[in-house]
Amino acid sequence: MIEPNNPELKSWIDVAKGSDFPIQNLPFGMIRPQNGDPRPATRIGDTVIDLSVLADFGYFDHLEIDDLSVFYQPVLNPLMALGKPMWSGIRKSLSELFRLNNADLQQDEEARNLALIPINQVIMEMPVAVGDYTDFYSSIEHATNVGVMFRDPANALFPNWKHLPVGYHGRSSSIVVSGTNIHRPKGQTMINGASSPVFGPSKLVDFELEMAFITGKESKLGESISIEQTEDYIFGMVLFNDLSARDIQKWEYVPLGPFLAKSFGSVISPWIVTMEALQPFRVGGPKQDPPVLPYLKSEGKDNYDIQLEVSLTPDNGAETTLCRSNYKYLYWSVKQQLAHQTVNGCNIRIGDMYGSGTISGPAPDSYGSMLELSWQGTKPIPLNEGGDRKFIQDHDTITMRGHCQNDKVRIGFGECVTKILPAN
Repeated sequence: MIEPNNPELKSWIDVAKGSDFPIQNLPFGMIRPQNGDPRPATRIGDTVIDLSVLADFGYFDHLEIDDLSVFYQPVLNPLMALGKPMWSGIRKSLSELFRLNNADLQQDEEARNLALIPINQVIMEMPVAVGDYTDFYSSIEHATNVGVMFRDPANALFPNWKHLPVGYHGRSSSIVVSGTNIHRPKGQTMINGASSPVFGPSKLVDFELEMAFITGKESKLGESISIEQTEDYIFGMVLFNDLSARDIQKWEYVPLGPFLAKSFGSVISPWIVTMEALQPFRVGGPKQDPPVLPYLKSEGKDNYDIQLEVSLTPDNGAETTLCRSNYKYLYWSVKQQLAHQTVNGCNIRIGDMYGSGTISGPAPDSYGSMLELSWQGTKPIPLNEGGDRKFIQDHDTITMRGHCQNDKVRIGFGECVTKILPAN
């Protein structure tokens, strides 16, 4: 067992029952305190912990980290650049410092008062500077549903789908942190039966329930990362709402794939949950048939049992849960995604982000997009206070949540929230 994952550990910081952030989690994020600059932090319960203060008071001295270059930076990239052993070392130090029987910080009143801040007194910032972004297409249920809708149901999957993790390179500049509102995009659409396209706001804005992993180690151009090496490169994961404009995408995606329909805004949860914290929730993935090529072959439990849900809240209305899914349904694992990304010699960088693609399950209420839930708008989704939705309307708020849970501990990601505003 990884020591900080011990389910018996308790913290001297109060943690409400059902919290996503017990002492076994210790995620990493960027906070902006009142009248302060962004700085790295972790979280226990509803308390955020300013890592720059802990560094100032010497609580990381034993790790021999250059505090200024790591704990006073506006993004987590320098912290991630320290490497996997140091990721574990920082997390272990935090775990020891906040355990119930450790009095060091409890009795250090000055440091404690400066370092510990209620979550409602900080602004959550974008945790990383995203250099590159890849969006995969790793859910067989989602790919099949889309194939049935838009192509021959007997040939829903393209011939390559079960042989490689399909993906495309997206736009990193429009990835934003939870709480950022997104304007409805404008673009070209082709109305059924028309002879030429029209320009205007998208009428079919959709969410995509995804998760994303973030790399914390670089590779060189020309190098491939073997599937056995991938876990040394993956720092952690976030919830990921990869918004889509289905009508714009339908017209523009042939022959080169998504473009304007996918680059107007993608939203991540602010706390990066480390792969180390997720270790107790590893599970086997779906059986891959036909067998994959050797560079993608991996034995063991490479998926994660992460319970996911999405809700919609109309302006001044009640929240309605739209779907519940699970990360474990993904056909292609994070290890396979990264091994495939680099097999051609593509170099990766610290802070690069990799979306899973829409995570749909086998049941209709586990589909991870409104395209599937409303089946192209033919089955309106009823809302709790009346009315319905086929796609997202202006001033609707989309909230994604995710957590892992067993009989002893819950590790969660918090919320990923965005409101769709009218087109500019």
